[in-house]
Amino acid sequence: MTQSSIAKRRTSFDRIPLLDLHRQYEQIREEVLAAFERVCASQHFVLGAEVEALEREVAAFTGASAAVGCASGTDALWLALVAAGVQPGDAVITTAFSFFASASAIVRAGARPVLVDVDPATLNLDADCVKVRLHAGGSYKIRALLPVHLYGQCADMDRLQSVADEFKLSLIEDAAQAIGAKWRSQNAGTMGVASPFSFYPTKNLSAYGDAGLVTTSDSNLAEHMRRLRNHGSPRRYYHDEVGWNCRLDAIQAAILRVKLPHLESWNQHRRQRAAAYDRLLADAGLISKKNNSPLRTLQTSSHAFHVFHQYVIRAERRDELRKFLGDRKIGTEVYYPIPLHLQPCFAYLGYSAGDLPESERAAGEVLALPMFPELTEAEQKCVVEAIAEFYS
Repeated sequence: MTQSSIAKRRTSFDRIPLLDLHRQYEQIREEVLAAFERVCASQHFVLGAEVEALEREVAAFTGASAAVGCASGTDALWLALVAAGVQPGDAVITTAFSFFASASAIVRAGARPVLVDVDPATLNLDADCVKVRLHAGGSYKIRALLPVHLYGQCADMDRLQSVADEFKLSLIEDAAQAIGAKWRSQNAGTMGVASPFSFYPTKNLSAYGDAGLVTTSDSNLAEHMRRLRNHGSPRRYYHDEVGWNCRLDAIQAAILRVKLPHLESWNQHRRQRAAAYDRLLADAGLISKKNNSPLRTLQTSSHAFHVFHQYVIRAERRDELRKFLGDRKIGTEVYYPIPLHLQPCFAYLGYSAGDLPESERAAGEVLALPMFPELTEAEQKCVVEAIAEFYS
C-alpha cells in the first residue's frame, strides 16, 4: 500500500486522534449545558446534592454498597489506602507497570511501595510473582495488595484474592481505568475492601477536569473516607484526624451524571473497535500465532469483560513506528515508557535495571492506538494500513 493510496482513503478527515472528545460532546451537549445551569442555579459548588446523587448512581452501577466522590483518581487511591488501614512504616505490593499514582499514593499514605512484575500476556500484576515476593519476607510489614486493572481489563482477581487471603492482606483494586469492566460476573469496584476510580478527561467515564471516586461495601470505610476527604472533619470545624482537602466539585459530579447512563453503550463500542483492530491487524498479516510477526496484541482473559480504556499493541521498533504514524497525523501514546521501579524518585527503593524484566520489556514495546467509541472503521483501516506500510 503506497502513501498516495493511503492519502486517498483519508479524504474525509485530516488526522486520526488518539482520543476525540469533541465527537462525544456533540452527542450530549444539551444535557451537559443543562447540568451546568442546574449547578450554577443552585450555587452549591462543592459536595452537596449532585455529588451525593452521583455516589448513589455509581454505587448502583457497580453493585457496591457505597461510593465516596473525591477530587481525583490519585486522591481516591490515597483515601482507599488510608481507610483500609495502611499506616506509615507499612508496605504495599503493587505492579511496576502502571501510572505513577499507583505507587505515589502509597508513599503519600506513609508506606513503602513493593513493586512486582507483570504477566507478559496481559501486563496485569502477576499473582505468582506476588506470592514469591511475599515468601521472600523483608523488614517491612506488608499490609495491602494493590492490583491495577490495566487498560480496562481486570487483573486475575481469583488468584490475587487467594494470595491476599493467604497472607492476610487488604486487597484494594485500582480500577482507575476500568469502570464497567468485570471479572467473571463481578463488576470492577466490588472486589476487595475498596476500589478507587479516576474520572480524568481521558477515561471511559470522564469529567471535564479532575475527579475521582472510591466504591466499597464497608460502611465504616465509606464514612472514614468521607471524613478524610474533608480535612478529617465529621462536622464543620471539628477534626477527629488530619485528613486532606480532596472534595469533589458539584459541576464535575453533574457532568458525570449526564455521562453515566451512556457508559455501557460507549464501552460496548470500544469492545467493537478492539475486535475490529484484531481482525484488521490479522488480515494485514501484522499479527499471527507463529510469533514471527512485528506486532503482538495483549491477551484478553476468558474470565474478563474488557472495556478497552486503551487498545495497546507490542511493537518491534516501537519508537520508529510511533514517529512514522505521527508524521501521518495518526495519534498514539506510550503507556508507560518507564516502569515504576526505574523512576528516579523511587531510587531509594533499591531496584535496578533487570530486576523486573517483563515490565521493562513492556515499557520498550507498548503502543496505544486510537481508541474511543466514535472511532470509525474507515479510520481504523487507515491506521492499520499505515502500520503495514511501516513494516513492509
